[in-house]
Amino acid sequence: MSTQEKKKTEKELALEAEEERKASEANAKREAEQQEELKREKELERADENYTATNIQVLEGLEAVRKRPGMYIGTTAAAGLHHLVWEIIDNSIDEALAGYCDTIKVSINKGDTITVSDNGRGIPVDVVAKTGVSAVETVYTVLHAGGKFGEGGGYKVSGGLHGVGASVVNALSEWLEVKVEKDGGLYFIRFENGGHPTEKLKQTGSSVNRGTTVTFKPDSTIFTETTTFDYDTIRERCRQMAFLNRGIKIVVTDDRGDEPIVAEYCYEGGIKEYVLALNKNKEPLFPNVIYCEGREEAEIGAGKFGNIFVEVALQYFDGYTQNVYSFCNNIHTHEGGTHEEGFKLAIGRVLNKYARDNGYLKEKDDNFKTEDVLEGLTAIVSVKHPNPQYEGQTKTKLGNSEVRKIVSGIVGEQLERFLLENPKISRQVMDKVVLAANARVAARAAKENIRRKGALDITTLPGKLADCSSKDASRCELFIVEGNSAGGSAKNGRDRETQAILPLRGKILNVQKAQEKRIYANAEIGNMITAIGAGIDPEFDVSKIRYDKIVIMTDADVDGSHIRILLLTFFNRFMKELISEGHIFIAQPPLYKVEYKGKPYYAYNDGQLDDLKKQLGLRPGYPFQRYKGLGEMDAEQLWETTMDPSNRKLVKITLEDAMEADQIFDDLMGDNVEPRREFIHANAQFVKNLDI
Repeated sequence: MSTQEKKKTEKELALEAEEERKASEANAKREAEQQEELKREKELERADENYTATNIQVLEGLEAVRKRPGMYIGTTAAAGLHHLVWEIIDNSIDEALAGYCDTIKVSINKGDTITVSDNGRGIPVDVVAKTGVSAVETVYTVLHAGGKFGEGGGYKVSGGLHGVGASVVNALSEWLEVKVEKDGGLYFIRFENGGHPTEKLKQTGSSVNRGTTVTFKPDSTIFTETTTFDYDTIRERCRQMAFLNRGIKIVVTDDRGDEPIVAEYCYEGGIKEYVLALNKNKEPLFPNVIYCEGREEAEIGAGKFGNIFVEVALQYFDGYTQNVYSFCNNIHTHEGGTHEEGFKLAIGRVLNKYARDNGYLKEKDDNFKTEDVLEGLTAIVSVKHPNPQYEGQTKTKLGNSEVRKIVSGIVGEQLERFLLENPKISRQVMDKVVLAANARVAARAAKENIRRKGALDITTLPGKLADCSSKDASRCELFIVEGNSAGGSAKNGRDRETQAILPLRGKILNVQKAQEKRIYANAEIGNMITAIGAGIDPEFDVSKIRYDKIVIMTDADVDGSHIRILLLTFFNRFMKELISEGHIFIAQPPLYKVEYKGKPYYAYNDGQLDDLKKQLGLRPGYPFQRYKGLGEMDAEQLWETTMDPSNRKLVKITLEDAMEADQIFDDLMGDNVEPRREFIHANAQFVKNLDI
């Protein structure tokens, strides 16, 4: 190395060190400013401490809930059962949002009852003028009664906005008890048989504490499928709540076993820690989490104004998926909405401007697409709004138009400043986006090449597809079948009017760790895209699917299981609505066949086989057949056992938590080996009849 080159290198190192020093100083200053701003925002969020019955407003009254529970909790299956817990926890979280609660305890008790307690202000115990009974009784017996309806209410922001949570839980419970510690007193009321008070609220003692404790037992006549709570489901939801509300401690206890199982969550870093947790099994491009926050006053309806609070945390990782999760008032808006749109507008605008200002895009170049700037990104977008407008009671999509501009402005300004203050990270981000844009162009070329060959042209269905004659998608089913042998039996045994068969040749590509150009070049994936007929993300349109049911039918062995998870990985990444709207099913072919007196009997698991032997009175050692694959069945057997709607068993694949699903697919199907190793170690003990 020449002396001149050496001096140049030393100068570059010195400049880079100076850049790092300035960036560090700027980050420290900004962190201090954010902490000061947080204190001011917390004070603005803080509701009136004088929370009494005058804050309780009544909009209407409970029997309808028991008659149509699905209208209020979605379903009476396991998801609806757990929804009861979410409603009560949300009430405690709302106390935290109001600034009066910092500890929430959730317990699953013996007998599968639930207790939720908080150290908030306590539900008001005085009488509500409109109902003539205590505020506690009003909240738990009158639909649409609560302190969350805007002006005069007890909360400035709230997740349980509709005021139906407490009363719905009461209506769907065998019994429910409420204890309130407030203003030096201890108060108690019990409800039975779907929300009927056994007596009026009464003071049972004194207390120096404050808060509310609710214990309830779901009604087994309503929840006929199950009344057993899943600890992991409740624990994960509480962990999410702790991330979204920094500094709040949530303790979850399962007391049903010999020894209690306890998990405690408290995150001072809030959603910044959430992003780090989501990326823990990925390779982040840089250790920093980019954080933006702020508030803006806006009209929130009928000439009223209020503060809208915005928090966003994001970090890029070395991967091809995008993980943007949005929340409003702690409610996971898994269908997105205006807050998510505002975030995407901001990040696209800022990164395109930075790219042009710094030579990553030339004058003649097109702008980066939204998908380019989101590839390899994990982000949490959280807003607090005093009057959110959701699509329905399920609160899956935020519709407030003013939020889009507010989020876009706050994120845009602070993200631009971060990039200018952190040039090294900015270069890493831009290199990632440029790589994604180049891959998109290559993928588009691959897609066009496939389209020219007819693989993505829905007017030219794949030659391997045995389509059905009906054009009514609501009646039609597509069976994706492992192997040509099973495909042949399925084609011959099906109902040709409503059942289509698409055989797969071997295993499809693992799309969780493949670039799009490879995905589009995969023949089996191309055949599926064409057969389903609704395109592929980001243009996927679930309303255009050609089949209402898409049934994965594979062998009951290790290879069959692997093909199922590869297909589910593909649907989750590129056709997620197929899962979330209930169009994906797993066929359940029998494992065993017993011939007895010339008649075939089928069993779907070992327990059924034992029951069948007892039922038929078979001697020990009586022969039976174990199916290793679908190809061992002829067309008639496959129809009778697996395809006939009157006899078959199908498992519907649902998507209750999109974030958890994405995390599982990343862990089990992504590039990182360690999470798979941990999963195998943790679950190997539960494996039976491993077929390798």
